Amino acid sequence: MEMLNAWIAAGASAVWGPWLIILLAGTHLFLTFRTGFVQRHLGHAIKLSVSRDPDAKGDISQFGALVTALAATIGTGNIYGVAGAIILGGPGAVFWMWLTGVFGIATKYGEALLSVKYRQTNPQGQMCGGPMYVLQNALKARWAGAIFAIFTALAAFGIGNMAQSDAISSMVVSQVAEFSTIDPAILKNATGLILAAFTGLVILGGIRWIANVCTILVPLMAALYVIGCLCIIVFNFHAIPGAISLIISSAFTGQAAIGGFVGVGIAEAMRYGVARGLFSNESGLGSAPIVAAAARTRDPVRQALVSSTGTFWDTVVVCALTGIVLVSSGDWTKAAVVEGRDKAMLCNLAFHHIGWFGDFILIFGLLTFVFSTILGWSYYGEKAVEYLLGIRAIFPYRILWVAAVYVGAVWKTSAVWDFSDMMNGLMAIPNLISLLILSGVIAAETRRYFSTLNP
Repeated sequence: MEMLNAWIAAGASAVWGPWLIILLAGTHLFLTFRTGFVQRHLGHAIKLSVSRDPDAKGDISQFGALVTALAATIGTGNIYGVAGAIILGGPGAVFWMWLTGVFGIATKYGEALLSVKYRQTNPQGQMCGGPMYVLQNALKARWAGAIFAIFTALAAFGIGNMAQSDAISSMVVSQVAEFSTIDPAILKNATGLILAAFTGLVILGGIRWIANVCTILVPLMAALYVIGCLCIIVFNFHAIPGAISLIISSAFTGQAAIGGFVGVGIAEAMRYGVARGLFSNESGLGSAPIVAAAARTRDPVRQALVSSTGTFWDTVVVCALTGIVLVSSGDWTKAAVVEGRDKAMLCNLAFHHIGWFGDFILIFGLLTFVFSTILGWSYYGEKAVEYLLGIRAIFPYRILWVAAVYVGAVWKTSAVWDFSDMMNGLMAIPNLISLLILSGVIAAETRRYFSTLNP
């Protein structure tokens, strides 16, 4: 088992090497210029996200598609991922993470546009879309679509399921251990059963139930977490200007050794900031376009604009606020955190500065972020399995998904995270290739839409 874990870890490191980071970041930049800097239409996109288009074809509303994608995207990466970037790359990593989110908006826009444009209906009249259908219908490469679907189905059970339920059960055990001697195994089993039950109640109803729950859960969890971070920032306002200045300066000069922090250069700040930013917002991985294709919309550009706001909320807002909270606390310099590379410890220390309220915000954020990720990724995996095996495989898949939630809560292994990282990276490759090949289609559709919007 140790040898297998080592192989999986090596595979994840190889896939997420500098070449994939360059490919992802390069696609972000290329599509930004190819679309005429579509980020400048962010205000229009946000307005579209709360509008209705009842006469259009689709399974769920545009807003429902957005919050379902956000449910899968906003997860532990927005908290622990930011902490890991700071520990490994210094405060400057926050700047590069933020910048990755800004340019990643164009990639999320492009992949959603193609997925809506080339979507199709299944025998039940439901919308099916995503990179696998783009590869099949636009590039006539069903084999490549099948490869993407396989990687998506495998990644879903890892990063979107077992790794998430493990995070929740581990947090429950650590919190209860402070005031109780209950056997951790009992806690994990109870957590797994409860989490599996709630997951089953939602996903067995299909995308409409998932979207309905996410429409309530995602805005609530995001709003409370953002408000909590803002409260911490106000409480610690005297340190905020210095923290922001440090984030910007460290991005271009690196960070000298301070406290227990050994110091890093510009390359490390950029590497970890870009990598964690890409992992957090999922722009380019091809996951969010799967649910974007289910939206009721008259025009692929409309839904593409709505989907692009997901990267803005996830990275430009939520990750940035987390980064400011963590850097302004000063706890990232402590030897106990840096030497142990303990992301959870850094978050606990930083949020505890305002007592129980900070603890509540951190715990609430992790619980809701993780549960919403399980719901969102269940749909991604479901559509991938449907593409490979047909609609008859959907119900057995849902049952297996619920069972895996329980297993993840009671069985802990680091290999799940490494395997998920590897599958996520492999998902991105065929998706990015299709984006680059079809960038002309993205540019033409963008010009058409905005020429009619502003004649």
